[in-house]
Amino acid sequence: FIDDLLSSALDIIRTIRDPEKPNTLEELEVVTESCVEVQEIGEEEYLVIIRFTPTVPHCSLATLIGLCLRIKLQRCLPFRHKLEIYISEGTHSTEEDINKQINDKERVAAAMENPNLREIVEQCVTEPE
Repeated sequence: FIDDLLSSALDIIRTIRDPEKPNTLEELEVVTESCVEVQEIGEEEYLVIIRFTPTVPHCSLATLIGLCLRIKLQRCLPFRHKLEIYISEGTHSTEEDINKQINDKERVAAAMENPNLREIVEQCVTEPE
C-alpha cells in the first residue's frame, strides 16, 4: 500500500512547473523517484516526506518550489497525511531557513494570502491542458 502512496505522491509532484522555466520539476531533476518517502504514523494516517534538490545552491526560488510542492500535495493526496518538505541536505546555501519556512503552517498560510505569490503558485501547480 505504501508503494501506491509513493507513486501517487510522485505523480502529483512530477508535473509541477518550475517558476522560471517552462520545464517540470521532474524534467529539471528537482524531484525524482527517490525524493519521496512515505511512513505509516497511525491508523490510516501517513507521513509523506519530500526532499527536493534545487537546480543551483543559491536558488532564489527554492522556497517557492517548496510552497508549490506543499500546496499541490495538500490538495491532491487522497489519504490522511502529514507532510514534511525539505531541501536535500547540502544542496542549498540557506536550506535550514527554507526548511523552517516551508514546514511552518502559519508562514505557508501567510504566503498564500499574498495575491502575487498565490498566482505564481497556481501557475506552477495547475495541470497543463
